[in-house]
Order: sequence, then C-alpha cells, then structure tokens
Amino acid sequence: MNFELAIFGIITGFSSGFFGIGGGTILVPMLLATGFVMKEAVAISIMQMVFSSIYGSFLNSKKIQNFIKDGTIIGIGGSMGGATSGYIVPDISNETLQYLFIAILIFSTIRIFYSPAVHLLDEKPTRNKLILLVIGFFIGILAMSIGVGGSILLTPILVGFLKYDLKAATALGLFFVIFSSIGGFISSSYHGQMLFIEGATVGIGSLIGVYFGTKLKDIVKATSYKKYVLTLYILVLIAMLYKTF
Repeated sequence: MNFELAIFGIITGFSSGFFGIGGGTILVPMLLATGFVMKEAVAISIMQMVFSSIYGSFLNSKKIQNFIKDGTIIGIGGSMGGATSGYIVPDISNETLQYLFIAILIFSTIRIFYSPAVHLLDEKPTRNKLILLVIGFFIGILAMSIGVGGSILLTPILVGFLKYDLKAATALGLFFVIFSSIGGFISSSYHGQMLFIEGATVGIGSLIGVYFGTKLKDIVKATSYKKYVLTLYILVLIAMLYKTF
C-alpha cells in the first residue's frame, strides 16, 4: 500500500504543478477507488497539499507579477477559512461532502469554459485587498471541508470575475493552497482526523511530480493550457459522478 500511495503522490504532484491545484481533485477519487472513505481521503489529501503547494509555489514565485502580494492576501483569508473546517466536517456525512465536491466541479468547469485564457491588455486584474481576503476565507472553508486545496474554485473566480490570466490564476491557486492546507492540517490533526503516515507517503511522492508538472506548464501555450485544464475538470467530474451514483 505504501508503494501505491507513493505512486499516487507522483501523479498528484505532477497534476498539482501543471494545473496549479492542491491535488485533492485528483487524489480523492483515487483514494476512494482503493477503499478509503471520504473523510480518510480528505485527511490524506490535506497533508499531501502541504508538501506540493509549498514546493510548487517556490518554483512559480519568480515568474508571476505580484505573485507573493496577491497570493498572501488571498492565502490569509484561506488559512482562516481552512482552520474552521475541522468544526464543519464531523457534522457532515460522507455523501453530502461528495455532492458538494461535484457541485463545485460543475461550477468551475462552466466558468473556465466561458473565460479567456489570456485577457486583453486593458483588462487589468482586480486587486482589491478586501475582496481577495473575503474570497480566500470562504474558499478556505469549502476547500478543506471537501479535501481540495481551493484552487479548483479559486482559479475560475480569478479568471472569470477578477480578470487574471489563466496561468497566473493557477499559480496563485497553488500558492493559496499553502495557507488553506496548513490551516486544514492543523484543524484536522487537532480533531483526530489526520492519517499522518499515509499523508506523508503521498506528500513525499508528490514532490517529484510537482517539479516536472511546473516545468511542462511553462512551455505550453495559453490556449492549449486552457484545453488541458478543462479536460482535467471534466475527467475528475466524471470520476466523482461514477463513484457517487
């Protein structure tokens, strides 16, 4: 099982680096398919995100304008939201968490589809600190409750409503995962929900994948990148629908 979890980590890490996601959208369905229940999958996913998001954001930090500033504001909100998730998850059934996951995937897919990969030069991103903070807070609550880093919901909001380019949005989404996942990790550990050995095994494996995923993202054209992102969302949605229904 440890070898299998390490392979899951490499796959998840590559997806994290390339798509700018925490990895929960990839890892949770794989864990469910191998016998873990939703809450166990959420715990492992949260711990893996701590590994992949820190390393992936380090690789992205010198490539995106205002990366640290914008990401920190959103991330602070996310850490506060993520820290409250441990109070929410114990009172929600596994089935409800899966339905919520599916609803978020549907919203994200539609929003990305109708948004351009690169905005026009006169369409500058909205960087209002309060807006970014509030967005981060609510995404942090939702993300840690369903075991994803938040990028899958944050990215379509940044692209579709705040006019960020897609690659910049996914990079910020991964940076956001640092804050939300650490908050979720602390909260889940405090409430006795964390699977430390399994989470660390997946997390260490993810470091290998993150490196190669980030490198590939840099060389892919923006229009092609959008197609890959949409493909990911659709595949994960299909997998979750199959598992749930």
